[in-house]
Amino acid sequence: MTFANYMELCKMRIGVIIALTAIIGYMAVAETVEAVTLVALSLAMLLGSASSSVFNHLYERDLDARMTRTRGRPMVTASPADCRRVLAFALALLVAGVGLAGVALNWLVAAHLFLGAFVYAIVYTVWLKRRTWWNIVVGGAAGSFAVLAGAAAVDPGVWSLPLLMAVTLFLWTPSHFWALALLLRDDYRAAGVPMLPAVTSARRSAEAILINSVLLVASTLLPWMLGELGAVYGVISLLFGAWFLLGTVALLRAPEDRTLARRTFFGSMVYLMGVFLAVLLDKHLPMMWT
Repeated sequence: MTFANYMELCKMRIGVIIALTAIIGYMAVAETVEAVTLVALSLAMLLGSASSSVFNHLYERDLDARMTRTRGRPMVTASPADCRRVLAFALALLVAGVGLAGVALNWLVAAHLFLGAFVYAIVYTVWLKRRTWWNIVVGGAAGSFAVLAGAAAVDPGVWSLPLLMAVTLFLWTPSHFWALALLLRDDYRAAGVPMLPAVTSARRSAEAILINSVLLVASTLLPWMLGELGAVYGVISLLFGAWFLLGTVALLRAPEDRTLARRTFFGSMVYLMGVFLAVLLDKHLPMMWT
């Protein structure tokens, strides 16, 4: 195993997304921004995300060998000695991430980090992924802990807005990954992984994506309706939500269209970035004007 192999196992792009999600949680409740806190938060989340990603590679090496998209991953041909070293590496990353969060920030941040890693590595990867199409629905909770960790880094006693944002992240995950699974359903079927599009028709999958996306967009409006965020957030999130829902309706009309599935997959990322941008503008743009 080379250094490049270990970096690939860490899935740093996912780690960056998790760290940015935590930063959004931080910015959503912070009145002032402390650079040192943001650096510690980002590094801790990167370590925690890398830990669960490394474990995922290790545990799923047999599945990866059966899927065209993943059969070139490092763990597919790893030796037993490599597997032991990789497991130790994953545990070291988790200890480092939790320890950094607890010492540099607070232990509630550390708890959220640990729970996020646990849900992804154990609940999703080990318990659910091979057993039920509900895998990604329940596993979506893993990303929700990132925004809770970010908010807890500011004030462990602030819960209302972070919880609403966590619900949004929880509901975003199925729409995002079911769209991807529509593109890869033959691979998932070959590997015996019961992702929803692999166990039902494309139309049923598109229906599920649309229904879930309606719930998702509704959840993004709750912070505005409950007075946690203002009109800037409400208008921007509503516009992005309407745009995203139009895409899911188009997919429902042509569920076998791979271009539309790909567009929904990437559109979900644009939508989430739009909601995050709305949070930042609503919370911090007025401060810049005063």
